[in-house]
Amino acid sequence: MKAIEITSFGAPEVLRPVARPAPVAGPGELVIRVAASGVNRPDVLQRKGLYPVPPGASDLPGLEVAGVIVEGSEAELAGAGFKIGDRVCALVSGGGYAELCAAPIGQCLPVPAGLSDVEAASLPETFFTVWSNVFDRAHLHSGETLLVQGGSSGIGVTAIQLAKAANAKVIVTVGSDVKAAACLALGADHAINYTTHDFAAEVARLTNGHGANVILDMVAGDYVARELNCLADDGRLVIIAVQGGAKAQIDAGAVLRRRLTISGSTLRPRSVQFKSAIAKALRETAWPWLASGKVKPVIHQTFPAEQAAQAHALMESNQHIGKLVLTW
Repeated sequence: MKAIEITSFGAPEVLRPVARPAPVAGPGELVIRVAASGVNRPDVLQRKGLYPVPPGASDLPGLEVAGVIVEGSEAELAGAGFKIGDRVCALVSGGGYAELCAAPIGQCLPVPAGLSDVEAASLPETFFTVWSNVFDRAHLHSGETLLVQGGSSGIGVTAIQLAKAANAKVIVTVGSDVKAAACLALGADHAINYTTHDFAAEVARLTNGHGANVILDMVAGDYVARELNCLADDGRLVIIAVQGGAKAQIDAGAVLRRRLTISGSTLRPRSVQFKSAIAKALRETAWPWLASGKVKPVIHQTFPAEQAAQAHALMESNQHIGKLVLTW
């Protein structure tokens, strides 16, 4: 099969097309003939040598794919409601940048009605991540306010739409007025341009001093102390990336007095059972929202798979709004 390999750690140009042996479905797995592969920030970190591959995972980058099931135990597939030839999308621990990809059956979902393979490939990584952190970990409820740092990212556009579908209010931070307008068009209640406004002061103003109930943070670093000031009493901060640095200094007294929760997670090394439970929740709740059009994929640009380097360069420029997808 054709695949895209990280030939050495470095700039986008280290991504090269190669020929690799086709994967074989193991117990509890299926093989997908890939039509499209999502591009995500962890792919960039892996390419740079900053995100080690979990034990047993493919060294090929790529954490989400969409295509057709071509191999798997008929009994195991039937138990999950699938059969050979079905269109699915899947969250994987690696190997997504390839024409064929093995995936745990429990981490596969049917392509929502009316969606293309490109749209379906843009879903798993961000939907699993947002669901696990915003809803399972931070327990966002109807009527509460969610603050999303980086509202125009793949995670951001997903968080906006899922939170709004769950009847929450959404505030986002973005780096330009163009990105602010895009987030508002997706349903965000407010968009703060952090290059021209202090986001902590703006959150206080927009919530009449109450603060946000939940914050989804991909920055960390010196944002953490400022985010604690943005939280309502009993608020929950969830950190899912450390683009601004891994070290933070906080007022622990404020955490005590205001009953704040600081949490975080990474999804890639979690067990198949853990990810399968998220898939089940998404299938029951978010997939009907996608089928009805209440929630929609946001695709910024597609690239032929052999142009993966250009896709990575665009991601690192931070000029995109939504997802980048490779096609095969």
